[in-house]
Amino acid sequence: MNTALENKVALVTGGTSGIGKAAALALAQEGAKVVVSGRREAEGRAVESAIKKAGGKAIFVKADVSREADVKALVDKTVAEFGRLDIAFNNAGIEGQMGLTTDVQTAENFDSIFNINVKGVLLSMKHEAAAMLRNGGGSIINTSSIAGQIGLAGAGVYVAGKHAVNGLSKSAALEFARKGIRVNTVSPGTIQTDMITRMVGEGETEARKWWENQHPVGRFGTVDEVAAAVVWLASPAASFVTGTDIAVDGGYMAQ
Repeated sequence: MNTALENKVALVTGGTSGIGKAAALALAQEGAKVVVSGRREAEGRAVESAIKKAGGKAIFVKADVSREADVKALVDKTVAEFGRLDIAFNNAGIEGQMGLTTDVQTAENFDSIFNINVKGVLLSMKHEAAAMLRNGGGSIINTSSIAGQIGLAGAGVYVAGKHAVNGLSKSAALEFARKGIRVNTVSPGTIQTDMITRMVGEGETEARKWWENQHPVGRFGTVDEVAAAVVWLASPAASFVTGTDIAVDGGYMAQ
């Protein structure tokens, strides 16, 4: 096991699968004690077990980030279990319904996406930062997306939510810059996850081939490639990095 994050405590929301799971495993591999959180207990316990099996320390805490009581309890449990909080990866998110503004971009879809993707990030940062200030600072990384920088037809509410995440993150970075807390975002391009499979289908579908070709490297990214960026932002190597966004997008936004 590596030790770049030895004695650090990391909290990962949306840590039961995909990017969150990969980040939890990678943070543990670097020596951090990891609190894995999400709404799916069986999957969360499996990530906890995988970290422990590899020689790390971890617990799973079930929480819904759209509920402030859950978020506060999650942070309180983290501090009670491990004594502090140094790193937070706020990754919980949903894609909601895709479709035209005149079609499925409903008020219900808006509430669903914004409650988790935006309010969830805000509430998480609120309670995480308070805990971090008690031990002199830390690093917060929020999951944004290439959708936080551009428009995507048929995904207006999701795009709006990721733009909001970027704004919240930059503002928080300025608030805490002199208090020892760094706040950054990571913006994945299309990453091979269950979410993407739901959108483009299984196997070599025409939709998949088309979307892969929108990335200059000609493929989707992997969860481990995003996790590597998260680990770097969490580490002392990124000590002068705050208020910025790291794109892990195969060149998509360079076009």
